[in-house]
Amino acid sequence: MAGPLSSGKVISRIDLSSTRIALIVAEWNEEITEALYHAAASTLLSHGVTKENIIRKNVPGTFELSLGAQWMAQRDEIDAVICLGCVIQGETPHFDYICQAVAYGITEVGLKTGKPVIFGVLTTLNKQQAFDRAGGKYGNKGEEAALTAIKMLGF
Repeated sequence: MAGPLSSGKVISRIDLSSTRIALIVAEWNEEITEALYHAAASTLLSHGVTKENIIRKNVPGTFELSLGAQWMAQRDEIDAVICLGCVIQGETPHFDYICQAVAYGITEVGLKTGKPVIFGVLTTLNKQQAFDRAGGKYGNKGEEAALTAIKMLGF
């Protein structure tokens, strides 16, 4: 079952050929975040963003997405930022702290810069749930993050 944004249809009539979008990708849980990245990049390309205007930057983990997003969003030539990460719950409250901090941080970057900064972070209870949302039975949230960026750019 795909999510509400995963229809595959064109959602924007704006010309995205000169739009520059940064994708910040967490290296932690790489098999998940790579799947998110590939879906996001493919979706951007299919909607007219050129390959050279998709700028990928890696950060060590999901916690670092906020600062990576801020660095990219502060650049004049960047129109939107998509943050891609995956936090899987463990046995300690670490999950709660990371998820809350990242959600807040990404929101703050968008509010401070006035640019779309998209939360493409999976927060799952186990690895299977992450796979299900990174190309599995629930679609790919990387695609949804890219579609959200496109919609916000046309706002």
